[in-house]
Amino acid sequence: MPTRDSAWPQGTPCWVDCSVDDPQAARDFYSRLLGWEIPDGSDESGGYMIALLNGRAAAGIGPKMGTGPMPSVWTTYIAATDVDATAEAVGAAGGTVFAPPMDVMDVGRMAVAADPTGGIFGIWQAKAHTGAGIFNEPGAYCWNELHTPGYTTAQEFYRRVFEWTYDEIGDGQNFVYSTFSAPGTDVLGGMMDSAHIPGEEPPNWLTWFQVAGADAALDRARELGATIMMGPNDSPFGRMGVVQAPQGEVFGLIDTTVRAAPPA
Repeated sequence: MPTRDSAWPQGTPCWVDCSVDDPQAARDFYSRLLGWEIPDGSDESGGYMIALLNGRAAAGIGPKMGTGPMPSVWTTYIAATDVDATAEAVGAAGGTVFAPPMDVMDVGRMAVAADPTGGIFGIWQAKAHTGAGIFNEPGAYCWNELHTPGYTTAQEFYRRVFEWTYDEIGDGQNFVYSTFSAPGTDVLGGMMDSAHIPGEEPPNWLTWFQVAGADAALDRARELGATIMMGPNDSPFGRMGVVQAPQGEVFGLIDTTVRAAPPA
């Protein structure tokens, strides 16, 4: 069972959470789909809840912030040793900081930003909350990828902010995709050129949760009121599908133990 108790390295996707209109309904949905135990959130935290898997922090669920309309979303947070310096780097690289660096009680310091193509992400500087305590395990997140029509622009932005390097694994035409790494790390996530994908949503960071049996998990999601947007499909990385939860947030489910042979 892959676990972690210390802060994640700079540039690593270290946490995910969803913002919804009805956190209690989301708690019911995800606990039944992914087997999470989700205690009540404190008044001090605004009702933000930490989902636990095998007693370890797996993801967050909370109410939408602000007064204006916004969609329900899953947000990927990228680890930073200094969130203030990283926020400055975002602006210098052409991105936008929507929520400037702020302390979150004693658990960490955060900001919310967008890359120049519109992909929104969080930045997390760990204190008491170091990020995900469990990962790459059924019920936990296992992959984070940016879908963007501004592929090369996004690559350059994250290279400047987090020093990511890229390994192109697509065919360069029908499937333009790269994995990324930060200095001193293994592969951390992916980036896909969505410019020519019919019906693709605006630029977004997609969170993938690992499951034991993609078909059964997608059926279960449908029974719980979700819409299956894609799949189940086989790939060299696992059998997968993309889900839109009842409140509208989108995420992926993948069984990494069932893999198709890569194309010749």
